[in-house]
Amino acid sequence: MVFIWKNTGGLVSKPHNDSLKTTCEKTRFLLEDSIKRQLVSDVPICTFLSGGLDSSIITLYAANYYKDKKLGPLPTYSVDYKDNDKNFVKTDFQPNSDNYYIDIMKEKLKTKHNVVMLDTPELAKALEDAMIARDLPGMADVDSSLLLFCEKVKPFATVSLTGECSDEIFGGYPWFFREDALNSGTFPWSIALDERQKLLNNNISSKINLKKYIDYRYYESLGEVEIIDEDSMETAQKRKISHLTLNWFMQTLLDRSDRMAMYNGFELRVPFCDYRLAEYVWNIPWEMKALNGREKGLLRYIMKDLLPEEIVNRKKSPYPKTWNPTYLYVVKQMLTKIMTDKNAPINNLLNREYILEILATDGKAFTRPWFGQLMTGPQLMAYLCQVNMWLEKYQPKIEL
Repeated sequence: MVFIWKNTGGLVSKPHNDSLKTTCEKTRFLLEDSIKRQLVSDVPICTFLSGGLDSSIITLYAANYYKDKKLGPLPTYSVDYKDNDKNFVKTDFQPNSDNYYIDIMKEKLKTKHNVVMLDTPELAKALEDAMIARDLPGMADVDSSLLLFCEKVKPFATVSLTGECSDEIFGGYPWFFREDALNSGTFPWSIALDERQKLLNNNISSKINLKKYIDYRYYESLGEVEIIDEDSMETAQKRKISHLTLNWFMQTLLDRSDRMAMYNGFELRVPFCDYRLAEYVWNIPWEMKALNGREKGLLRYIMKDLLPEEIVNRKKSPYPKTWNPTYLYVVKQMLTKIMTDKNAPINNLLNREYILEILATDGKAFTRPWFGQLMTGPQLMAYLCQVNMWLEKYQPKIEL
């Protein structure tokens, strides 16, 4: 993976004196320059196109680069799941599906677009490979789908540019705006601590003080943030959230992308993660960064004359997951089998009654996303299956 990043300990807080016009010009230059630099390759290259703002920006500049260099149509790829169009459920985190917006972009840019269609059995089967690629349990099918996506693109391209890290750099996640997350007093993408602790049995839970450890890391991280006199109260608050997101959440996503891709000998490049862009945007006041009260408002404003209106105004939608109910059925069966296996190592850790309740309610007993935005009931079940796979394969010694 090619990305240029330094820990935000290297991001120096200083006054932002540029006008909106100058800010737009500098941001656009840095972004376009990063994309063009990362398009240089001696192997076949493509972009991942979801129809969201970020991947559409990457694909726009990449398609123009291909046109200027007379390289023919730009190859683009998207991932979808069997019967997702029939089963999609609108949520705050995933307000709409991708296909309509992908069609807009592929027609506008005349790309050579390809859809990778994944089905439930292969998603579930790849959970173990995804765990091995990470060397740890991860984001369940959000991992396994990316692993399979890269595997299926690899025969046709070796490198892809993606729109990842825009939300971290420009403040695009819901937790930058939601009061319950902003005032949670913990990492805002992971606020269901009591429900997490409840997954463990009493013997384990009584010996592990999760809250104490998480609080320590949370306040340690906040202590690294440099607030300056010129920061408004809102900018100061969002600077803290940005620091947490850049140093914790983004690192998890970059690790995921790198490992799922390289497991297949594939390379993902992340132009939004260019350190020059990150250093500049770090100091843009929140009132300008969230221009017009929108997530990534500045980025939308910069691109309003270059991208179709539907793309510019599309609400943030994350990496797609399967909504097929057969996936729930498959991972429920997998976890049920583990719970009935007396030799399954994870059973030494879990609150059996609570896990059985989660199974009986098809995951609805665990009400918040397990991690980030998408990991709800089925993903929690799949994650617990991955934990058991990890314990069986690596056989770690657990001492309390």
